[in-house]
Amino acid sequence: MGCDRNCGLIAGAVIGAVLAMFGGILMPVGDMLIEKTIKKQVVLEDGTIAFQNWVKTGTEIYRQFWIFEVQNPQEVVVNSSRIKVKQRGPYTYRVRYLAKENITHDSESHTVSFVQPNGAIFEPSLSVGTENDTLTVLNLAVAYNNTVDGVYTVFSGKDNVSQVAIIDTYKGKRNLSYWPSYCDMINGTDAASFPPFVEKTRVLRFFSSDICRSIYAVFGAEINLKGIPVYRFVLPSMAFASPLQNPDNHCFCTEKIISKNCTSYGVLDVGKCKEGKPVYISLPHFLHASPDIGEPIEGLSPNEDEHSTYLDVEPITGFTLRFAKRLQINILVKPAKKIEALKGLKRNYIVPILWLNETGTIGDDKAEKFRKQVTGKINLLGLVEIILLSVGVVMFVAFMISYCACRSKRVK
Repeated sequence: MGCDRNCGLIAGAVIGAVLAMFGGILMPVGDMLIEKTIKKQVVLEDGTIAFQNWVKTGTEIYRQFWIFEVQNPQEVVVNSSRIKVKQRGPYTYRVRYLAKENITHDSESHTVSFVQPNGAIFEPSLSVGTENDTLTVLNLAVAYNNTVDGVYTVFSGKDNVSQVAIIDTYKGKRNLSYWPSYCDMINGTDAASFPPFVEKTRVLRFFSSDICRSIYAVFGAEINLKGIPVYRFVLPSMAFASPLQNPDNHCFCTEKIISKNCTSYGVLDVGKCKEGKPVYISLPHFLHASPDIGEPIEGLSPNEDEHSTYLDVEPITGFTLRFAKRLQINILVKPAKKIEALKGLKRNYIVPILWLNETGTIGDDKAEKFRKQVTGKINLLGLVEIILLSVGVVMFVAFMISYCACRSKRVK
C-alpha cells in the first residue's frame, strides 16, 4: 500500500516536471514559430497579409482642412499691425482610397515599384460648409485628383525583413536635390508600415513628399486600440528645432535673414520644392515654434492634443493601425516696393494659410480580423505556456512535498 502511494506521488511529480518542461520549451519554440510566421506575412509579395493591405488600404482616411481668414488686412497694410486670423473648418475629404498602380517586382534587388494615385472626395457631412465657400483658398478635389505621387521603389523584405517597406528610391533618386548634406537623403518608409518587431527604443524614420523631407518619430506611450496593444510614436519638437537646439538640423536652415541667423525654430522653408514660392511648413498654430514666429499673428492657440503628429504602430508586425498627420502651410509676406499692398510693410510675416489633419484608424472588422490572426493567437500561445509551466511546477512541488512527508513518517 505504501509503495503504491509513493509510486503515485512520484508519478505525479514526474508528470508535473514534464508539463513544466513542456511549457518552458514551448516558450522559445513558440516565439520562433511566431517570428517565422510574422517574417513571412509582412513581406511585400503576392499572397501575404501585408501585400494585400499595402496595395489598397482598407482603412478610411480623411484629410481635414482649416482655413485661416485674415480679419484686419487694412490695418496690416497701413500700420504693419499684428495679423488677426480666425480659422474656419473643417472642410473634409476622403483620400487615399485608390489602389497603388504600376506595381512592378524586381526579384534581383528584392524591391517593388509603384505610384500612388491621388484622389479626393468631398464629405459634406463632415464639413462646416461647401467647396464653394468664398473664403476657401483651396479646392482639394481640383488640385489633388488625377495626380500621382511617385514613382516609389521600396524593399520587399524578401531577403531581409528588417528592410521591408523602406524606400530605396523616390522618382528614381535616393536624394531630393532640395537640401545640402544628409538632410537631402530619403530615409525610412512612407509611415504606413515599418519593419516588424518594433521596440520602444527604435526611432521610426519616414519620408513625406508633402513636406519635402524625411523625418522621424519617437516612442511616446503604450495604447490599447480596439483590443490591440500598440505603441504611439510622436513627432518630437526636436525635429523642427533650430541648429542651436539640435545640431543635426543645420542643413535644413538654408537662409539667414528670415531665420534670424538660424535661431528661429518650428518652421521649415520648402520653397525649393514648391517652384520657388515662399512656402513654409510648420505644425498647426505654430506648435513648438519659437516666439518670434507666432508673435506677429493673433488668434492662434497651439495645442499638443489637437496639433501634434503621431503614429500608433502594432509592434509585432510593424503595421501602422492609426495615425494623425498634422501640418500647416504658411506664406512668407515681406515688404516689396513694387507691390502696392506690400510696400508699406515694416516687417516680415510668416502668415498661416491653412492647416490639415489627415487621419486614419483601422476599422472594427479589420481590427477583429487582426486580433484573430495575430494578437489572439499570440495571446493564446502565451496563456498555454504559462498554464503548462505553472500547473507543472505546482504539481511537481506538491507531489514531491507529499512524497517527502510520507517518507519521513515511515522513517519515524
